[in-house]
Amino acid sequence: MNYGFEGNVALVTGASGGIGRASALAFAASGASVVVSDVNVDGAAETVALISAAGGNAVFQRCDVSNGADVKALVARAVSEYGRLDFALNNAGINNLGANEYDDDVWARSMGINLTGVMMCMREEAEVMMAQGKGAIVNTASINGLVGNGAQPGYTASKHGVVGLTRHGALRWAQAGIRVNCVTPAAVKTAIFDQMTPEHIAFMLSKIPMGRFGTPEEVAAMVSWLCTEDCSFSTGAVFDLSGGRSTY
Repeated sequence: MNYGFEGNVALVTGASGGIGRASALAFAASGASVVVSDVNVDGAAETVALISAAGGNAVFQRCDVSNGADVKALVARAVSEYGRLDFALNNAGINNLGANEYDDDVWARSMGINLTGVMMCMREEAEVMMAQGKGAIVNTASINGLVGNGAQPGYTASKHGVVGLTRHGALRWAQAGIRVNCVTPAAVKTAIFDQMTPEHIAFMLSKIPMGRFGTPEEVAAMVSWLCTEDCSFSTGAVFDLSGGRSTY
């Protein structure tokens, strides 16, 4: 769907594939100029190439969201390149499959990317949006931000934190014209499935009442809608994309 984003600028972290790439393509398809960011340079460059091939406008800026200087440079690039920042999807994250998240280093990495990274992105994005008097931020949390996960304490805690940061930002910046919402996908079929055993994939599927996995395009559709004026009275909200997984 074309939401008429011409003249608007969107920033997407974690845009080398999956939800991030699909969202970057969706923003561009609606006419927005897109700042594509990731630590995966090749994957992000491919996202930019796909946007360009479809007639869209995009640039790449490498960013490790756990690095404050990188985040500042990313948002500054959006402003220097396009003069403004209207929409942001804070999507970069890691899922430590098979790792012991009680290990100090693994825990710190989970928090640094999944939670602190979202905080730093929101902080820099909001500063630009406040000067404009308007903006929309969407954070990618997870179904694990709403329910427990006995195997992944770091991932689960960080994604619960993203939900909390979303609600904080919504309250803090409501009077500044900035809306902050988040999406909580359950298992979405992306390249991360390549890291999973067939048994684990089957287990995840068994937990989804609709009996299928989500797609990156379904998440991207929700992200795009959250940035439209049709959603102008929603902020601090958690939008479920779990195929019914969060109902129990």
